[in-house]
Amino acid sequence: MLFLKRIKIRSYEVGLHFREGEFAGVLQAGTHWMFDPLLKNRVEVVSKRKPWLVHEQLDMIVKSGLLDPVTTVVDLKDDQRALVWIDGRFSHVLDRGLYVYFSDPRDVRVELIDANAVRFEHPDLKTIVRSTMAESMMDICKVQRDHVGVLFVDGRYSDTLAPGLYAFWKRTADARIVEVDTRDETIDVSGQEIMTADKVSLRMNALAVYRVVDARKSVSASVDVRQSLYRETQLALRAGVSSRDLDTFLTDKDTLIQEIHTTVANHAGALGLELVSVGIRDIILPGDMKDLMNKVTEARKAAEANLISRREETAAMRSQANTAKLLSDNPTLMRLRELEVLEAIASSSNLSVVLGEKGLTERVVNVL
Repeated sequence: MLFLKRIKIRSYEVGLHFREGEFAGVLQAGTHWMFDPLLKNRVEVVSKRKPWLVHEQLDMIVKSGLLDPVTTVVDLKDDQRALVWIDGRFSHVLDRGLYVYFSDPRDVRVELIDANAVRFEHPDLKTIVRSTMAESMMDICKVQRDHVGVLFVDGRYSDTLAPGLYAFWKRTADARIVEVDTRDETIDVSGQEIMTADKVSLRMNALAVYRVVDARKSVSASVDVRQSLYRETQLALRAGVSSRDLDTFLTDKDTLIQEIHTTVANHAGALGLELVSVGIRDIILPGDMKDLMNKVTEARKAAEANLISRREETAAMRSQANTAKLLSDNPTLMRLRELEVLEAIASSSNLSVVLGEKGLTERVVNVL
């Protein structure tokens, strides 16, 4: 017949029946005949292989309750979100709104989440954040190794986060993570032109090593803690050098470094930092002062060498005087000394004896 419609619904499909634009019922799998002479009826066949139903009249379809036996209805309020698992695998994240999922032939599981807790925590977080819908609904952050994250929610401090992956719901609150490096960092205070107390101009380079021990304080106490610590080290170095004359500074640098360390460490603590070490790397004198210092050093070393030489000569003469006195007081010892000298001469070379005086032969023989 002209006005009799044949509608075929397969096993994996369902028919949505509309009469005069209003939802009227559901057609299950099978063959259906519909007499519609006035063309007021319309059937939309949708596949249940697609796990969720998308339709412009979804709210009316849900209110009718006719799909309840074959669907799962999810109605998310403003403070709710949902995770959808299909056939045991994570599928997507749901924002607020109304959703309908077919419960057959797919196994659909919906997990409701309270979005009032701005931070989203879940055992399968790594899997969830990789989905495309998650990026549009969450702020996803990763705190790197050897760093910590300072979490602020709506501008207020909330927590300090260890290295790892974190996610926060959008539109529920403004969550922001400030990542802080906890490793040792070096500040190079270079090119400092400083005048000593005796008006000698020096060019100096210093180093300061620090680490963050209180991440919250380090991001709240100063706009730039590195620049603040640099400035404090620079001022402490200038104050210490300018209060000393050149000789005092060069002979006792350790005391100056200790003073700088104490001053800078106190300031670093107020910034949430720990000062590991501070030191003076280079001291550069002006050219004329360098020549003068070299001359002074040369003269000092020459004087020291002359003093040492005189001391050695004095010691040698004192030793000879003692020996001479000992020999003069002891004739036998003097005789033995003479024999030692003759023996040394005889063993090292030929001994020639020239006799020029009468009686000298007998005396030499007696000696030998």
